[in-house]
Amino acid sequence: MNSVPNDAAPAATIEERSTTHGSALAEWREHWPMVVAAMAGLSFATVAVYSMGLFMEPLSREFGWTRAQMSLGLSIVALFAVPLSPFAGALIDRWGSRRLGIPGIVLSAIAFAAFSLATGSLTQWYVLWVCYAIVAIAIKTTVWTAAVSSVFQSSRALALAVVLSGAAVSQTITPLIAQWLIDGYGWRQAFLWMGLGWGSVVLVLLLPFFFDARDHERRAPSSSAERPALTGLTLAEGVRDPALLRIAAALFITSFLGVAVTVHKVPILTQTGLSREVAAQIAASAGIAGITGKLLTGWLMDRWQSGWIGGICLSLPALACLLLLEPIRTPALIVASMMIFGYSAGAYLQICTYLTTRYGGLRHFGKIFGIMAGLMALATGIGPIVAGAVFDHFGNYTALLLAGIPIGLVSGGLVAGLGPYPDWQPACRAVSKPRPR
Repeated sequence: MNSVPNDAAPAATIEERSTTHGSALAEWREHWPMVVAAMAGLSFATVAVYSMGLFMEPLSREFGWTRAQMSLGLSIVALFAVPLSPFAGALIDRWGSRRLGIPGIVLSAIAFAAFSLATGSLTQWYVLWVCYAIVAIAIKTTVWTAAVSSVFQSSRALALAVVLSGAAVSQTITPLIAQWLIDGYGWRQAFLWMGLGWGSVVLVLLLPFFFDARDHERRAPSSSAERPALTGLTLAEGVRDPALLRIAAALFITSFLGVAVTVHKVPILTQTGLSREVAAQIAASAGIAGITGKLLTGWLMDRWQSGWIGGICLSLPALACLLLLEPIRTPALIVASMMIFGYSAGAYLQICTYLTTRYGGLRHFGKIFGIMAGLMALATGIGPIVAGAVFDHFGNYTALLLAGIPIGLVSGGLVAGLGPYPDWQPACRAVSKPRPR
């Protein structure tokens, strides 16, 4: 296995870039509808995270729940995702993403809408979250990224960036939609329509367009063309690989901080004296920065293998936390901080997903990234409840923001020095049907 000699060097010569450019255009012409469908699928998978901060106040007012009690729902999702994500990854490697993602969207939409049935019993509330946690495994990030990675090679980073922009789209519009529905129709109708309405739109896109490489092979078994075999590390090699271990560690601690701030973003902003309406608008603006972060980072990583791209992006939350602290913060710096958080939130999963395909290959990507997704889910569950506990204990989020500074710096350092990508040389195998004698 050969490696590119210079980590900071451009990935190709002028001639190679010209060939790569042509291949990238061909990939996009053939597969752009699938990318759009996968982006929509991921947008729905993140609705719970990006909307929960808006539901906290009305739920607390009606039922008297604390923020830590409400945030425990996301922790339940994480507890189920930790053991089940590798299993879901194995199913993706065996059957493909479509057979998991489409049923997952249907069931997750119903489960999210069921939160409208909450009666004030914490036991019932947690049972609803258990139901959501089980079915939501089928729409986690691995489902959508594995599908796109299987059909994109030359423009994989940008394709992943577009897909993962679904989370940024959700981050942008979910606070606004949730606030509008809650103010106009109440929190019960908000849960109902965000689940069934959003889920239905996603399903309409998935049914005709969401097909990965395994689906294409099943649909055209008699093709005589050769296709590249998926190559890369085995699962046993992947869990011991130093580069993948560093990527997993960076993903875990970045997810912990990012989701802790994201779920409590509106409360954090109202703590600075902003109204809920203004806070929701600023929170939504972070989603625009998230889309920019994904696309810009994807474009850069398709062209350079420099570790500093990921290192800088994953370190940005340290600066964002600093800008929210007194006496530094001002109205302009609060907005800047949310934009920085949005940019980093847009880039970090894109960076870690792409680096996993490059350092681990695609042969067992579902299983390897399934384990990483489990770690990310664990961090996703821990982060909101820790943030809620910090507020319940101190009456503010200052301790969380102070801890975010070293967390961001460590995360950036983990990926900054990974070194050059391994050169996975794909073997080609024919998929033609034997001729009858």
